[in-house]
Amino acid sequence: MQGPKPKAEAPLFSPEEIATRKKAIFDAMGKRGQQKILKDGYDEWDPFAEPKEPIDIRTEGTRRTTHDLIHEFLKTKPHESISTSFGKAAYEMALGIVNNDDRVRGLYEFSLWYRDLLIREGKNPDSL
Repeated sequence: MQGPKPKAEAPLFSPEEIATRKKAIFDAMGKRGQQKILKDGYDEWDPFAEPKEPIDIRTEGTRRTTHDLIHEFLKTKPHESISTSFGKAAYEMALGIVNNDDRVRGLYEFSLWYRDLLIREGKNPDSL
């Protein structure tokens, strides 16, 4: 058994008031804005539409963006040791981590495995 149907809310403005307000907004716009609306169709234009959601800012597990990750990482490195290709590779890794890219996950897991291998064999993993 279903509950009662919700009552439809009464519109705030009559169709005539909406048309009057729509025309007032249109008339107050600049020529370029008016031309765009006329090109797309005045009748389809809804100046009262809800705004679109903001762009989804992607973050990873620690809620950092790609920019945050790369900035924090590069601050830990001596400036002289950072080449262009080093910075690009670090940026690709940060971007891949944030986007959960399989290619970057493979690179990351291989790096961890190789570091463990060097340690098991008594080598210094930081001397690459």
